[in-house]
Amino acid sequence: MATASPATRPFRFSLQAAQAESRREWIELVKRAEDAGFDMIVTADHLEQCLAPLIPLATAAEVSERLRLGIMVLNNDLHHPSLLARDLATLDLLSEGRVEVGIGAGHAKPEYHRAGIPFDPARTRVGRLEEAVLTLRQLLDGETVTFAGEHYVLTDARCEPCPVQPRVPILVGGVGRRVHRIAAQHADAVGFTGLGRAHDDGQRADPARFAARLVDEDVKAVQAAAGDRLSGLELQVLVQAVTVTDDAMGVAESIRRTHLPSLQPSEIIHSPYLMVGERGALVDRLLEHRERWGFSHYTVRREALGQLDPVISQLAGQ
Repeated sequence: MATASPATRPFRFSLQAAQAESRREWIELVKRAEDAGFDMIVTADHLEQCLAPLIPLATAAEVSERLRLGIMVLNNDLHHPSLLARDLATLDLLSEGRVEVGIGAGHAKPEYHRAGIPFDPARTRVGRLEEAVLTLRQLLDGETVTFAGEHYVLTDARCEPCPVQPRVPILVGGVGRRVHRIAAQHADAVGFTGLGRAHDDGQRADPARFAARLVDEDVKAVQAAAGDRLSGLELQVLVQAVTVTDDAMGVAESIRRTHLPSLQPSEIIHSPYLMVGERGALVDRLLEHRERWGFSHYTVRREALGQLDPVISQLAGQ
């Protein structure tokens, strides 16, 4: 069984919001997230049915003086690291030091085709991600970067303006051992999704790693890759569905029939990628998951608003 990181981190909760029909709707959403006790609001990075990832965060920074601002996660192939560093540093400056960066290798093949961007094999996309994380870290840290890799070439590159934070946190999220190794060795946080291969539509992926025994394997691999860095890593989970209910087994059985036929209802209830149960049980479960796996940062979607508030109130910062 995997073990938690040596340093138990306080719980954090972020709300992922990718869409809004108007400025007013977005502002109201940010206010609801703040009132509900979320620590951070995060966007997404897709080319369909999704706001651009960084611009809404500038508005959020004006609406809330407390919420941290992030992306879960940027598609690396849509952003050159030297230009991305400038945008992130500018947002960090204007938000007075509240930016966190989530980045991944990209997976939605149809989006690439519609945009005229080559969809390279996973090996190439992940290799490009690793180079981007290395150079982005240096740029955001204020270094002058000269780099000649397989995918990027930078010559005396600098990030101007400089971010306010001495160290802008970088999360690397996605699936697969290589992505998690990059996160464990070079990032500040590791993002877990429990997903596997993307479907042909590019918007769905197999929930291949939801069972607790597979989470054990994934976390153990991250621990081995992190080595001495482990105590400084935050482990984040992207929660795929939240249902606060007194009939956990009934809801889990419904989820099994429609989405997860390979899992038993009890496995669904105990998966970190789903929150199904009454509020007290969810609190106990998140405490158990932190003890077992070290998960302390949970990202949920808009459906959680109004459902998860008491759980957040009890656990945030604890």
